[in-house]
Parts: sequence; structure tokens; C-alpha cells
Amino acid sequence: MTDSTIRSARTRRVVIGVTAGLALAIGAPLAASAHVHVTPETASAGGTQTLTFSFSHGCDGSPTTALAVDIPEGVGNATPVVQGGWTITRELGPDGVPTRVVYTSDTPVEDHLKAAVSMDVLFTEGTADSTLAFPVTQTCAEGETAWTQVAEDGEDPHDLDAPAPLVAVGAMVHEADAGHGGADGSGHASDDAAAADADAEAAASVSSGDPVARWLAAGGLAAGIAALVVVLVRGRRKA
Repeated sequence: MTDSTIRSARTRRVVIGVTAGLALAIGAPLAASAHVHVTPETASAGGTQTLTFSFSHGCDGSPTTALAVDIPEGVGNATPVVQGGWTITRELGPDGVPTRVVYTSDTPVEDHLKAAVSMDVLFTEGTADSTLAFPVTQTCAEGETAWTQVAEDGEDPHDLDAPAPLVAVGAMVHEADAGHGGADGSGHASDDAAAADADAEAAASVSSGDPVARWLAAGGLAAGIAALVVVLVRGRRKA
């Protein structure tokens, strides 16, 4: 076997390795983004937090027609945020608190388009230092996906096929910090301010496009291309 043949074989092996690395670097973030996400993932007991549920995929390519969010125990109230393009219905418990909120899209959301829905959630004192799951059922033109799985003790959440969105609830918020931003002095923000904040957060969620996934993919792509260039340059010099 000649030196040029050996160098050619080595170059092919390196190129194959780099290509596999690029596929892994790009594919892993994309796979991780194929969930229903909740933003933010933290809240304080005794306070109200606007939660935004976003997705950018259908059911095996089928467009999304509805999202149904189950409200866990420990939530004192859940107020859906009205936004264009969605019809909202609620299932209420005996105490009048929603147990499920269903957002039905006026027009099916095509696969690979990002959309989001929001609600204001009151976390009771009893939820302090706990993690609450908000199971979501994604209904599509064909089929549905139940994002309801919660990792057991010792189980890696990343191994779940359809994980439920989780919110980590911290310590009880003090009354002085519970949100005295209302102009009327009632301790609550005005309805207009709350709606504006919710719309801004929903818009930010829609426009974010999973930045972590994009950064990871871009970083892996850049590293792979740089390695490939170095290999080819060295191969030419030796030749």
C-alpha cells in the first residue's frame, strides 16, 4: 500500500468521524427541542406566575389542533391569557378552580412552526419547595401526544419519551415581595399591565426558537468544519 493510499484512507476515516460528530451535535439539540416546554420553569409559593407553554412540532408531522393543559393540585387558580388564534375552554373543579384548560387553534399549526399559549397560575403556600408537573395533551389533525411522563427517583428525565412540563416552586414569597405593583394599591398589578406582560412573554417565547438548541448545533457545526479543514490542509501538504 502506497503512502498516498494510506493518507487517503486516513482522510476518509477522519471525514466520516467529523460527519458523524456533526450529525450528533445537530441532531441532539433538535431532538431535545421536540417537546412541549414551559417558561419559566421556576415560581414562588404564594405568588402568581405567568406560564407559557410552547411547541414547534406536530404529531409525527401532523399539524397541531389543540393543547390541553392539566392543572395540578396545589394551584390556587389558573387564568388563561386570551390571545389571537386560539379558542379557550376550561374544566372547573368544585371550588371553581380550573382543572384543565384547553386551547384550540383557529387554524392548525403546521409542523416546524412555533406557537405558544399562556396562563397566570397562583401557587399556594403548600407548593413551596416542590416540583409540579403540568401534563399537556397535544392533539393533531391525525393522532395526539400525551406529554405526561414524570421521571421516577433515580431516573434520568432525558430518557423520557414524552416528559411533562415541570415547574420548580421555591420558598413562600413574603407579603412585601408578593407584587405590590398595582396602581390602585391593592397589591396586584392592573389587568392591563398583566395582559401586557403576558403578551410580551408569549411573544418572546415564540421568537426565541429554542436558542440553546441553535447555539449547540452552531457550535458543533463550526467545530466540525474547522477540524475538517485542518485535516484536508495537512493532507495536501504531505502530498
